[in-house]
Amino acid sequence: MDRIKLPKETTLGGIVLGILIPGLAVYIRGPRLWGKIALSACAILFLLFIILLGYPSGNLAFGFLISIHGSGFAYYCSPVLREKEFFARIGYTLALVVAFGLLFYMPLRSIIQYRWLLPMSRNGHVVILEKSASAGSVKRGEWILYSLPGREAGNPHREGGAVWVQSGFGFGPVLATAGDRVSFGTKSFAVNGVERLRLPHMPQGGDLIVPEKNWFIWPEFGISGHGNTSEAVISATMLQLATVPEDQFVSKPFKRWFWREQIFQ
Repeated sequence: MDRIKLPKETTLGGIVLGILIPGLAVYIRGPRLWGKIALSACAILFLLFIILLGYPSGNLAFGFLISIHGSGFAYYCSPVLREKEFFARIGYTLALVVAFGLLFYMPLRSIIQYRWLLPMSRNGHVVILEKSASAGSVKRGEWILYSLPGREAGNPHREGGAVWVQSGFGFGPVLATAGDRVSFGTKSFAVNGVERLRLPHMPQGGDLIVPEKNWFIWPEFGISGHGNTSEAVISATMLQLATVPEDQFVSKPFKRWFWREQIFQ
């Protein structure tokens, strides 16, 4: 251990701070002007990553942030590498950038995206969802992301055919909450007597009362047809899936993300 000594220009405190705070290593090593530029650039790039979360430009900002952090730390450690060959220094810098990305930034990105903020691609744009939202905060008219179980209905060898539903996630507005009455007609449906245009594959008659701790959300599917499945079987299957228990709740979107209003359709 007595043989392991850091150059006077490099300290253990500087190494720790340079690892923890992006751009600070450049500020410590100097010149201070470039250090201030590096710190500002890292702060701006992180903010852009959050604002543009889920978009390619946000990922690009995240990549630049990793690059500045890793290369800046390599610059701080340059006295240690002073006697090394040029290609060895280049390899060391690249290895640092990769290490920062894999050991520091990828876990940080996972924490942000899967514990606090969840980006979801929908119809060519990104919707940011609030992971900390609770099922109890959901109101009628709000959009939510929820899990959908797989389901099979009907019989492919009998009249009417069969429907298979793959498990996954649904995203849609809560049309009715517990205790609401939903009535179906040929051209419309009504929630507590308030009529709306009928949605695809809804029943053309009958009504239901939404059970306690459930929502009524009409599902939206990409349907591929094989054989001759009747509308009645499709409608009955979707009606069963439209009653969503609260324990299938995943998240709900922010109405606005920074200055832009989020589009759910």
